[in-house]
Amino acid sequence: MKRDMPFLVAIIPLAVMILVMFFTVVKLEQGPHIPLIVGTSVAALVAWRSGYKWKEIEEAMYKGIRLALPAVIIIMLVGLTIGAWIGGGVVATMIYYGLKIITPSLFLVSICIICAIVSLAIGSSWSTMGTIGVAGMGIGLSMGIPAPMIAGAIISGAYFGDKMSPLSDTTNLAAGLTNTDLFVHIKHMFYTTIPGLIIALITYAILGRSFGKNGVDTADINQTIAVLQDSFVITPWLLIIPLLVIILVAKKVPAIPALIIGILLGFLSQIIVQGGSFTGAVGALQSGFVIETGNEMVDNLFNRGGLDSMMYTVSMTIVAMTFGGILEHTGMLNAIVNQILKLAKTAKGLVASTVASCFATNAACSEQYISIVIPSRMFAKAYRDKGLHSKNLSRALEDGGTLTSVFVPWNTCGVFIFGTLGVSAFQYAPYAVLNFIVPIISIIFAMTGFTIVKLTESEKLALQKEEEAALKG
Repeated sequence: MKRDMPFLVAIIPLAVMILVMFFTVVKLEQGPHIPLIVGTSVAALVAWRSGYKWKEIEEAMYKGIRLALPAVIIIMLVGLTIGAWIGGGVVATMIYYGLKIITPSLFLVSICIICAIVSLAIGSSWSTMGTIGVAGMGIGLSMGIPAPMIAGAIISGAYFGDKMSPLSDTTNLAAGLTNTDLFVHIKHMFYTTIPGLIIALITYAILGRSFGKNGVDTADINQTIAVLQDSFVITPWLLIIPLLVIILVAKKVPAIPALIIGILLGFLSQIIVQGGSFTGAVGALQSGFVIETGNEMVDNLFNRGGLDSMMYTVSMTIVAMTFGGILEHTGMLNAIVNQILKLAKTAKGLVASTVASCFATNAACSEQYISIVIPSRMFAKAYRDKGLHSKNLSRALEDGGTLTSVFVPWNTCGVFIFGTLGVSAFQYAPYAVLNFIVPIISIIFAMTGFTIVKLTESEKLALQKEEEAALKG
C-alpha cells in the first residue's frame, strides 16, 4: 500500500547519490553517470518499499525521460551546428575578427571580450578556456599581470558566451527541462547577464590600468591568426550565417528550424567556400571536424563538434531524468520541496531559494549539469503554483547553477580550470566578476520584482490542460 513519503525517507536517494557522486567525481575522477544510476536504483528501492509497484516506478522513469526529449533534440542539433560551422569556416572567421580587437592597454578587457566571442561561437566555456584561455594566460603573465586576475577575466568571458550561446549544452538543458523556448530563455537572461558583463568589464578596465604600460608580446596571437588564415577561407561574408540565425530568432522562428537552417548553410559553406569534400562535410556533422595545423591550440579548438560529441550530454540527461522522474512521480521530490518552501513562501523567496539550491547542488554533487537538472524538477511545480513563467526558473537555474560551478574547487568545472589555467578556485574567485555578480543581481531582481514575469490567464489554462493530459497519458 502506498504511503506519503516522509522527508527523512525521501531524502535517502538524494543523499546516497550525492555521496557516490562526490566519491566518483572527486576521488575517482570519473563522470556523473554511474552515481546517477546508483541514485536511481536507490530511489526505485525506496519507492518499492513505500508501496509502489515496479510498473509504476518504470513509468515514472519514462515520464522523466519524456520531459527531457525536447532538450535532447536541441542538444543533438547543437552538435551538428558546431560541426557544420567549424567545417564551414564560420567559427574561424568569428575567432579571427575577435582576436583582432586585443590591445595592450586593455588586456583584461580584451581577453574577456575575446573569450566571450569564442564561447558564443562554439557554445563551450571549457573549450574556450582550454585554448584561447591558455594563450591569454601566457600573454598576460608576460605583461606582469597576476595570474588570478587573468584567469578571472578569461572565466567571466567564457561563461558569458557559454550562458548566452544557443549552442551551449547547459543553456539548452535549462530551457528544455523547464519547457521554456530556447530563445525566450536566452532573451530573459539578458536582464541579469548583460549588467553583469558590464560590471565585469568596468572592473577589468580599472584593474588593468596599472599594467597597460608594460607592452605585450603578441606573437602567440599573431601565430594563431596566421594559422587561421592558412587553414580556412576567412571572409566577413561568413558572418552572415550566424547573423541570419539571430534574425530568424528575432522573427520568432522556433529554435529547431532556425538551427537546421544554420546547419545547412554551414554544411554548404564547407563545400563551396572552404573547398571541402561532400564526404568531409558529412563527417563533420557526424563525428566532428578534423584538422591538423601543427598548432596545438588551433587543433584543440577546431577538432570538435558533430552529433557524436553530444552523446555524453544526451546520455547524462537521460540518466539524470530517470532519477528525477522517480523522485518526482513517487512523491519524494514533493516531500523535499515542501521543506524548502517553508523558507520560500513568496515568489521573491522562491527565486532566491532556487539560486541557493543550485549552488548547493554544485557543491554537493560536483557537477554543473546536475545543478540544473535536480533543481529544475524540484522547483517547477512551485513556480507554476505561484503563477510564475517558466523563464524565471530557467534563468535562475543558469544564474545559480552554471555560473557558480567555478567557485567549487572539487566541482568538475573548478578542477578543469585549475588543470587548464593553473589557478585555484580560491585564487581566481574574487576576479571572476561575472560569475558572482550575476547571481547577486538575480536575487536583487527577485526581491524587487524587476523582470519577474507572471503567467497570463491563457498561459495558466494552457499549462493546466497540459498537466491534465499528462496525468491521463
